[in-house]
Amino acid sequence: MTRSNRLLRRLAGQWQVQSMILPGILFIVVFSYIPMYGITIAFKEFDIFQGISGSPWVGFKQFRLFFESSDFFMIMKNTLVIALLKLIFIFPAPIILALMLNEVRLAAFKRIVQTLTYLPHFISWVIVSGLLFSILAVEGGSLNIALQKLNLIEQPTNWLSLPKYFYSILISAGIWKEIGFSSIVYLAAITGINPHLYEAAAMDGAGRFKQMVLVTLPSIAPVVTIFLILHIGNLLNAGFEDILAITNSGKNTILRDVSEVIDTYVYNFGVNQQRYSFATAAGLFKSIINVLLLWGANSIARRMSGSSLW
Repeated sequence: MTRSNRLLRRLAGQWQVQSMILPGILFIVVFSYIPMYGITIAFKEFDIFQGISGSPWVGFKQFRLFFESSDFFMIMKNTLVIALLKLIFIFPAPIILALMLNEVRLAAFKRIVQTLTYLPHFISWVIVSGLLFSILAVEGGSLNIALQKLNLIEQPTNWLSLPKYFYSILISAGIWKEIGFSSIVYLAAITGINPHLYEAAAMDGAGRFKQMVLVTLPSIAPVVTIFLILHIGNLLNAGFEDILAITNSGKNTILRDVSEVIDTYVYNFGVNQQRYSFATAAGLFKSIINVLLLWGANSIARRMSGSSLW
């Protein structure tokens, strides 16, 4: 019996289980593969009345317009800076939280901390931005009041209108919102570590910190590597909802020089101005770079650690 025949017989014997993945396959086909036809808009002068097939081809004109735009270097700089800041500060934050929670021995306190850190994930960025506007407000903002009471500042500061504070606010809000929920997978990985490894390390004289460094971290390294690869593959997805909410849908033009990234640029100058071909070209450029980064990160991880996506 050939290998293909064995595979078909195996699938036939498991048809009840295999049929459970059909909704997922249909979802991917309908919402991920069929819309790929729309990529052709990037190479056309799209006219909504003529449709995709009736719009004239213009080749790489839309890409040239994007690359030659006076905003191109500013957008790329902001995208890379915000992406790298998120990689440096937001990515390791849930790992650190998971390691800290693993060391907590009081179960009730551990559950409370987990609940409090998970909840912000379920709050939309619109509500988070409202909280930020309230906390950082010039008049009546709790941060300005606290700093004035401590005599650290004399006059209230308009935090959300000063570009030098934008990155700090964005990254801090991102950590607060996602640190708890993102730590779930690392806590699950830590739970699966063989306890005999800790016993052996303790017998060798390793304290709690050394056990964390010598046992916990190496044991969850494959999981961390996989998520790092995925994060690098989405590196140019520097942000959309968070930036758009904090900058009040891009209306805060004072922050534009530090906040405008590819996604918000596509939204503000492509979709809002109905330049659909231009927006598609910019988005396709970002997607191609992300694919190359994903492939590169996966290749490096496979060679260095043996852990990879494929």
